[in-house]
Amino acid sequence: MQHGSLLDHVIDSAIARRKIVGTVVLVARSGEVVYRRTAGFADREAGKPIAENTIFRLASVTKPIVAATALAMIERGRLGLDDVVAGHLPYFTPKLPDGRQPAITVRQLLTHTAGLGYAYSDPAISTGLGNTDFDFEANFTRVAALPLFYEPGTAWQYSVAIDVLGAVIAKVEGTTLGEAAARYVTGPLGMADTGFAVTDLSRLAVPYGDAQPEPERMGDPHVVVDANEGRKLFSPSRIFNPRAFQSGGAGMVGTAADILEFLEALRRGGDPILSAETTAMAMRNQIGDLPRADSPGMRFGFLGAVLDDPAAAGWTSAPGTVNWGGVYGHSWFIDPANGLSVAIMSNTALEGCTGQFPADVRNAVYGVAPADPDR
Repeated sequence: MQHGSLLDHVIDSAIARRKIVGTVVLVARSGEVVYRRTAGFADREAGKPIAENTIFRLASVTKPIVAATALAMIERGRLGLDDVVAGHLPYFTPKLPDGRQPAITVRQLLTHTAGLGYAYSDPAISTGLGNTDFDFEANFTRVAALPLFYEPGTAWQYSVAIDVLGAVIAKVEGTTLGEAAARYVTGPLGMADTGFAVTDLSRLAVPYGDAQPEPERMGDPHVVVDANEGRKLFSPSRIFNPRAFQSGGAGMVGTAADILEFLEALRRGGDPILSAETTAMAMRNQIGDLPRADSPGMRFGFLGAVLDDPAAAGWTSAPGTVNWGGVYGHSWFIDPANGLSVAIMSNTALEGCTGQFPADVRNAVYGVAPADPDR
């Protein structure tokens, strides 16, 4: 690849500076994998190197897979974009602070415009990362008992919406969420290691959390404090708890190769999981001009953020690039204009998701070096 040496430098620097513990970076251009790199450790304490088939806890990389499952069901008439959620989940009837009970739709779940959030006052509520013995109904009845954050359709707020969507999918299909995802997405794409269970424990990466002077091996539970002093609670053991609801927003595991296969299917137009029309719709802005103060220059589709203004966002990608990440340490993007699909996977939260590392890798894909290569 033209910028391979720059990518190597960015990855080597992050490992040497102990910003991340291990990473797999895959870059495909026009359907060909033009860069692949593994670096660092899957288990630092055991001296076990990371490998291209290392399995990661995906966190929010789960979301687009579950969203694509819902879209595939919509194409087959199993579900409707404008279905009212309570029609499928009678227990999910949250109200506004004034007592009104608005109709929340599948479309609003897909776009995070449903009035939901992540910061709930009930400590028993699981938002997908922490462990729980709740099933869908036990968890989301508690969410529904608390007031909505805003009138659905009037704002954008990142939320448990895709977890609720997962409950809808399971109810409509009469299966587990994992079985539905396998039927419509991971099965057709041959994503053999992606699901709500670990296929090979020997390949599962140890998760690490940001700390000084180096990331620390996660305990269970484990709290990582973000740049805004927000606390993120992780439970690495949740993936082994059969009682925990399968979190459509955060619960899957998978490999970098599986994720790249999924991204490439979307870049190519959706085949064999979605039609070209549905895929194009999913990758366009679906929230109009609703404010996204957290991310200047970004809008949102059905699968992730959509780059609208590269200058405002500080991105080197082309407009229309779709992107998101996973808080366990991942970032991905699809740049259709340049024929690019990129999976940046790591076992380091939060650096591999919201830190400088994925931004530097992304820039290096376009030949842009870090402003300070030694930082």
